[in-house]
Amino acid sequence: MEVFSGGGTGKDVATDLGLTDSVHLDLLTGWDALKDDTPVQSDFVFSHPPYWDIIDYATQRGAYDPDDLSNAMPYADFIKELDIINEKIYDSLVKGGRHAFLVGDVRKKGHYYSIIKDMTWYGDLECHLIKEQFNTVSGRKSYGGTFVPIAHEHLLVFKKGEIWQVNIKYTKDFTRTMADMPHATWRDLIYSIVRGRGVTKLADLYDALAKTAKAQGNPNWQAKARQVVQDERYFERVTRGVYQVA
Repeated sequence: MEVFSGGGTGKDVATDLGLTDSVHLDLLTGWDALKDDTPVQSDFVFSHPPYWDIIDYATQRGAYDPDDLSNAMPYADFIKELDIINEKIYDSLVKGGRHAFLVGDVRKKGHYYSIIKDMTWYGDLECHLIKEQFNTVSGRKSYGGTFVPIAHEHLLVFKKGEIWQVNIKYTKDFTRTMADMPHATWRDLIYSIVRGRGVTKLADLYDALAKTAKAQGNPNWQAKARQVVQDERYFERVTRGVYQVA
């Protein structure tokens, strides 16, 4: 079974391989990946979804559809919809079946988006292949500096090992401050504080350090702070008990 079959290349490949019972599904042929059920169970599914809104498939199709994954939408919404479809694909596999998922990364407005990192993984990852990408938009542009264009895609193969149990993996994004990082060096921790505050009194530095995870594990943290700010490679003494970054 093929999901997001597009113009029919997958069907041509299946025919060349002598496969007479392959199924090819796409919005172009009337199958809605978000709403419609998969018509069959399968031992192998190949899917090649849109790379977010990088290509406007509605224009190619000549019609707008609210369930088109290439519609302009927030990235988080795209990932949420992709997860729904990938779960549906996994559920349709027979035991021992595989889902081969092909997708690329996206660079947009100065940000890099890794779809394979941000989506939910259903099943056991059996292999991860890097495929060279040809005829890309970035490949036709000339970039200055050290910019590296995206010239690859990811092919992930997930295996369904059990019928009832579903192995799931996903990425969790969250933010911490340097105060929460117990393995930061004293230099890096104190540098971050002084850099953020500008000219800093030793008493104010103590106040900031007292709340950190690093200080909780060292009863002599004040003495350590005094030692660190003496390093003239990173800190400059303004006056007695007052420092700034060098």
